[in-house]
Amino acid sequence: MLEITPELLLQAYRIGVFPMGERRDDPKLYWLDPRLRAVLPLDGFHLPKRLARTVRQGTFEVTADQAFTDVMRACAEPRPGHPESWINEPILGLYGDLHRRGHAHSIECRRDGHLVGGLYGVSVGAAFFGESMFSRERDASKVALVHLVARLIKGGFRLLDCQFMTEHLRSFGAVEMPREEFRVLLAEAVDRRAAFQRELGGEDPCTIVQASTRTS
Repeated sequence: MLEITPELLLQAYRIGVFPMGERRDDPKLYWLDPRLRAVLPLDGFHLPKRLARTVRQGTFEVTADQAFTDVMRACAEPRPGHPESWINEPILGLYGDLHRRGHAHSIECRRDGHLVGGLYGVSVGAAFFGESMFSRERDASKVALVHLVARLIKGGFRLLDCQFMTEHLRSFGAVEMPREEFRVLLAEAVDRRAAFQRELGGEDPCTIVQASTRTS
């Protein structure tokens, strides 16, 4: 069986393929190349007014790349309706390596110093591949998503891949497209340069998102 290394993993992402585990306690991995792909257009993100108020109220302290492994392990925790997880120990190890190499990033939401929400994903060129998110408090993962989109817009990213469509993602403006159409967008994005923004320099993430939508 071919060993999955961080280098092979990045090559796979460049052509739209990614690995998953079967269960949390099963070390085996398998490759996926979905027939339909969910994409969240960075110039078409739907930001509900109530969520914008929550972001601006500073309900959560939001950071980036400060607790990558903690976010991954939180994403793997059992939750209502989802007792199992595809995030196993090999996945944790591989993506931890990508993070140390600057190719995987996390957004963390804390309240009173406690991690209550967040997400993580992989960056290749100007493409970002969202992997998983979690929430221990209402709106925590949604706030993390707004901050992610703002950082991607500011950093010059062109594509936010969400892999599989859900009604949750659809409510934010995600669209579903055939594999062949996705690969065209992917090829255009991975060869462009972008920089993941760990800081927003005091800018309001909602303003960044809304400005991108208005000028699209």
